[in-house]
Amino acid sequence: MILDYIKYLLKAKDEHSLHSPFVFEFYAKVLKDKTHSAEYDAIEFLRKKLLRDKRFVNIMDFGAGAKTNNSIKRTIEDIAKKSLKKPSLAQLFYRIIKFYEYKNILDLGTSLGLTTAYFGKVDKNIEVKSFEGCAETAIIAQENFDKLALKNIEIVVGNIDKTLAEKLQKTEKIDFVFFDANHRYEPTIRYFEQCLSKAHDESCFVFDDIYWSEEMRQAWQTIQNHESVTVSIDLFWVGIVFFRKKQPKQHFVLKF
Repeated sequence: MILDYIKYLLKAKDEHSLHSPFVFEFYAKVLKDKTHSAEYDAIEFLRKKLLRDKRFVNIMDFGAGAKTNNSIKRTIEDIAKKSLKKPSLAQLFYRIIKFYEYKNILDLGTSLGLTTAYFGKVDKNIEVKSFEGCAETAIIAQENFDKLALKNIEIVVGNIDKTLAEKLQKTEKIDFVFFDANHRYEPTIRYFEQCLSKAHDESCFVFDDIYWSEEMRQAWQTIQNHESVTVSIDLFWVGIVFFRKKQPKQHFVLKF
């Protein structure tokens, strides 16, 4: 992964090398926008509390598991340290959803719910469906949503192999999806293709940990080469794709 990061740093470009108006706007107005939102404060205050929470939860992990600690019983403190997305990424997702005025959000992998909270905080009229395989983790996430007064997030508990298809049948369209449920090739591609059936020209999909393993590298390559994807953006920590039919198919590696 260190070698991958070095390669990323050597390839990463800034706005001076961007000839696509759409990607230039994304870079300048979304990626590099460091404006602080007051909505961040309550979530980050809660993060500090979770990083000191000594309660234990029994983990049921349907995905690839944690590289550093995949024991069945873990403290909330440990989960927060190892699994939560760093604030800069969660706040980037917030800006994406806000800038493009997305309303229908799927979050594949709730964990403790902090990243999900950023989705819900954008606008009270946004509908967020967040999928979590572990029932005890979902309880903690719901506690966090309640503390943040977020009423627009629905946690879907259970094996996502079953729950995602069931929810998609009742979903008309998807604007934004964050994929963080399973770090293996086959499930990642399957979830992508399932969600693709509800995507539209303006949709955005974000894939977490695209260099986490060889399987995730292969999955990212498959996704960016997919015929439906026109714009793919590599930020190392995440991969972002758009489906804008009028855009020429291009891949970008951008500084973050």
